[in-house]
Amino acid sequence: MDTPQQRLAPPARRSPRASAARVSVCHVLSSFGLGGMERVALDLAAGLVERGGRAIVVALGPEGPIARELRSAGIRAHALERRRRGYDLGLVMRLRRLLRAERVDVVHTHNPHALLYGAVAGELAGCGVVHTKHGKNPSTAAELGLRRQAGRLVDCYVAVSNATAVVALEKRETDAARLRVIPNGIDLRRFAASSGERSRLRAALGVPDDAFVFGTVGRLVPEKDQATLIRAAAPLLGERCRLLLAGDGPEAAALRAVADAAPNGGFVHFLGARSDVPAVLAAMDVFVLTSETEGLPLALLEAMAAGLPILSTPVGGIAEVVRPNVSGRLFPVGDVEALRRELDALRSRPAEARRLGAEGRAFAHAIYSRDAAVDRYLSAYATAIEARR
Repeated sequence: MDTPQQRLAPPARRSPRASAARVSVCHVLSSFGLGGMERVALDLAAGLVERGGRAIVVALGPEGPIARELRSAGIRAHALERRRRGYDLGLVMRLRRLLRAERVDVVHTHNPHALLYGAVAGELAGCGVVHTKHGKNPSTAAELGLRRQAGRLVDCYVAVSNATAVVALEKRETDAARLRVIPNGIDLRRFAASSGERSRLRAALGVPDDAFVFGTVGRLVPEKDQATLIRAAAPLLGERCRLLLAGDGPEAAALRAVADAAPNGGFVHFLGARSDVPAVLAAMDVFVLTSETEGLPLALLEAMAAGLPILSTPVGGIAEVVRPNVSGRLFPVGDVEALRRELDALRSRPAEARRLGAEGRAFAHAIYSRDAAVDRYLSAYATAIEARR
């Protein structure tokens, strides 16, 4: 069967595989926050370094928790903030100087803000440029125009799913010759949780060991639509059935108000931003994603790696990953009643929930490992380096 790359783009001229020991890569992010995109960059950088390559990570914003994780892994992390409103050419030049000082071979940008600065700085520094599109990235016409211009500087344009690749082509952010699909990969070793870890976190949250727990992990923002999850789950909640929401963001207060107004809202646990996501997932029995838009969410892959059955909307690349009645089930965006039926079905049949979780875990281990993602990106880096030569 054809791979996603073969379906979406004609075969490219063969180039030598990049040797990790000789490649120096700079990841450019919009922030050092605790999001899935930042975790992807951390895992790719760490995977490259473990193979003998060099990696640094730059965020176009202030310090944050991912920067500390990067440094603890021996990866240099730099925060470069804008010094003027609008497009800051000074930031481009500071990034260019850093790329030259670090002798970077490839600039790897993630999502639009990083693209607008990283692609230009990489071009000026003579680096190869790889860009990863993690989602739809809604924008104004002016913003889309800027992204198209910056996209012309990219040597290899990566989408995290087939659906995301289609959006990139439809919006003319790149052309088919430079486009390839590379699914996100995760460090599977982080999700081998023990029963002791499950009990420890539940005890800390005041959740009984024998409770059935629904949960989700993600930023509390409108497009994640956690309000639908709260409304769907609330009538099912009680002493022996709980809902965990891990994450923080601008919708936090509004979501707490939804829980306060819902029946049994006191059994909704708001965990805030967490750095111990594997432990949080270990405390759950079902993982739920209610997003209105996605690329290929890392939280979903992490939940599958942790052996959780998935209930999700079919947006973005999710339908490529969640196979109905094999690794999980899908429901329409915003459909409270449909989600409630699925939640109740898995709560009533815990053995079925465990079966779906085991199938999903096997699938994640086969397809979405960090090592597989590093292999694919090494090929992308080789393409970018070859293009600059």
